Amino acid sequence: MSTTAQAQTAAALSGVVVVLLLDFAAQHRAWGWLRLAQGSAGFKGVPGLRFTKIMGSGHGGGFGLRPSATHQGLVFVLDDQTSAQAFCSSTELQAFVGRAREHWLGQLAVTSIRGQWDQQSWGVTPEERLSSAPAVPQSDANASAVPGLPVAVLTRGSIRPAKAMSFWRYAPPAQADLGQAAGCQLAMGLGEAPLVRQCTFSVWDDTASMVAYAHQGAHRQAIAAANRHDFFSESMFARMRVLRMSGVWCGRHYGDAIPTAPAAPVMEAAYV
Repeated sequence: MSTTAQAQTAAALSGVVVVLLLDFAAQHRAWGWLRLAQGSAGFKGVPGLRFTKIMGSGHGGGFGLRPSATHQGLVFVLDDQTSAQAFCSSTELQAFVGRAREHWLGQLAVTSIRGQWDQQSWGVTPEERLSSAPAVPQSDANASAVPGLPVAVLTRGSIRPAKAMSFWRYAPPAQADLGQAAGCQLAMGLGEAPLVRQCTFSVWDDTASMVAYAHQGAHRQAIAAANRHDFFSESMFARMRVLRMSGVWCGRHYGDAIPTAPAAPVMEAAYV
């Protein structure tokens, strides 16, 4: 890919990210598997949609090698927040939500990015592509208020096949710590292909909580090993500001009332 083409691709993907995490109801497992096999084809023609990934997950939505029969994660990039909001309410996406036992749906603005996904670069979300309208008030009376300024992190990597076994010796301790880390609201392990194309998505109370985890023992050791042994042929790290989120995940309710104060200062962490 030429330098000009790469620049055009990066500009095209400087939009609003939509992430949908799913735990399908038992009677809809087959429907979910068919959509996973279908991939992005089911979203052709969606206005403003630039990037689509539909991924499976580990057992229970975790990070193990045993696959889950019900958990999936969908990642999209759309032109702007208006397109993202329309997409979240669309028939295409609500078909997934309506078949889920639990789900989490978020709209996210990229604040820090490095690396590529399928040789495509994402860019920081331009402020002019974000809606100035206030977040929709929480409609669920049982939903708890969202504390602080939530941030999300997405990491993904294509593991070199010859180094997959070495990678998986380091990954489990860091991934096990992730879901238990202070300030981590949710974490899910995702994958495009067993063993070698992995993705992690997590939501944090604030930047400080996320950075504290990034600098702790097991995760820090895993990152050092990845750099030392060159585990990845391609990788990407995205830090994002949560614009809206809704749903119920692992019994916890998420509402749309996101604070509007300025985002916390950027603090770079040693993520993949």
